Order: sequence, then structure tokens, then C-alpha cells
Amino acid sequence: MTIKVGDKIPSVTLRVMSDEGPKELSTEELFGGKKVVVFALPGAFTPTCSAKHLPGYVQQADAITGKGVDTIACISVNDAFVMHAWGNDQNVGGKVKMVADGSGDFARAVGLELDVAARGMGMRSQRYSMVVEDGVVSSLNVEAAGKFEVSDADTVLGQV
Repeated sequence: MTIKVGDKIPSVTLRVMSDEGPKELSTEELFGGKKVVVFALPGAFTPTCSAKHLPGYVQQADAITGKGVDTIACISVNDAFVMHAWGNDQNVGGKVKMVADGSGDFARAVGLELDVAARGMGMRSQRYSMVVEDGVVSSLNVEAAGKFEVSDADTVLGQV
């Protein structure tokens, strides 16, 4: 079942890169008591994700956080090493928290997994964005397959 506005974010363990290597990050730590903009995408270093999705959030980060958002998080079904390398490649500079959902546990838990095994990519995440306030979804924008129209930074900027 797909998560919807008004639902609480499920309890899942994600990972982020730290100075000591990959570090666990619970959804309670990420979302609890905060206003968080999350955008998820099928994969790091993929064309639309690298050319449009992540760069848009980096460019709009100051405007988004200026509206009271505590964290902007990018979640992908990649490991923490890949997410860290992609963040460096994209010059994220701490504006966006690069969050690894390496086994797709978060994508499955929110009902937004994407089967692209036929294209050699296995199970991934659908492309979407959401605003989460103290662990509860206040807006959700899920893209139609192959589209990039509603999960962009400009759309979210109008929702925070």
C-alpha cells in the first residue's frame, strides 16, 4: 500500500556516510520533530537524476530551508558509498543529505518501489517528493513512469 498524506513515516533504518564510514540513520532520527523535504529517485548517476532532480534541490536549497525546512534529503536505492560519491560529484556541499536505502527497505515500506529488472537495474524507488512534518506526510508528489514533472524542487518550494 502506498503511503499517503496524513500517514506516519514507517520505521526503517537507512544509512549516510560519516567520517568513520557508513552510519545507520533511523527514520525517527531523520524525521522526528523536524520539517523535512524528501525526494527519492531511481538511482544515483542516472541521467534525469543527475541532470535535473538533484541539481534542482541544490539550487533551491536556500529558498526551501528559508521556509522553515530543517533538512532536505535525497533517498535512493544505492549504498552510502555511492550516495556520498554522487553528492561530491554534484557539489551538494551539505545542502542536501544524501541518504542510502541500499536494500530498498524504505521504498518498500512506503509502497513506492519500482521494478526495473527488465532494464538491468533490479528493484529501485519510484521518483517522488514529499514534505514530512514531525514524521507525518503533509504533501506527496509521485511521478508517472518515466516522467519528471511534479517531484522537482520548484513544486516542493510551493508546498513548504
